[in-house]
Amino acid sequence: MKFLADENIPLKVVKKLREEGFDIISITELNPGISDEKVAEISQNEDRVLVTFDKDFGRILFIEGLKVPGLILLRFPPKNIKYIYSRLKKVFESDVEFYGKVVSVHEDKMRISKL
Repeated sequence: MKFLADENIPLKVVKKLREEGFDIISITELNPGISDEKVAEISQNEDRVLVTFDKDFGRILFIEGLKVPGLILLRFPPKNIKYIYSRLKKVFESDVEFYGKVVSVHEDKMRISKL
């Protein structure tokens, strides 16, 4: 499974996940400062599930009709890098099929719905 981290995911988290063997790249590495629409376009073009803290992506997907292969929406407070990393690692290691889904990740649960 391939992932694309939005700019709001710390680069240290992305690099640590990559060291663990996950196929993840960051907008910070590719093209920082681009619009959410461009982020969605990269996600779609590279067939990568988008990972973000930005709840605007729900609006972009459902109201504006932009497409991404899947969305992991982080809905927990980004306490520190270690915490974000540990939560994402657990999510990535779960049995969830992220393609075609919106996965809202909270501190104590995940909510999954179809795109």
